[in-house]
Amino acid sequence: MLLRMSSLFLRTLREDPADAEVPSHKLLVRAGYVRRAAPGIYSWLPLGYLAYRNVERIVREEMDAAGFQEVHFPALLPRE
Repeated sequence: MLLRMSSLFLRTLREDPADAEVPSHKLLVRAGYVRRAAPGIYSWLPLGYLAYRNVERIVREEMDAAGFQEVHFPALLPRE
């Protein structure tokens, strides 16, 4: 699948984000893969979500080939 970069919503940065300390975090934000919505909460941008889905597909194929089962947990759990 070919993808035109001009058709994507990209929000790249020239400088490192002030709140980013880890090199991978700096790269993801600067490259336009994720955007910070609130402290500790990030939104996937189109290019980042595309990469996320590709990784998820590869992992799922490998898990299926090995006979593993997939589970899905809720995003929020009780404090108990």
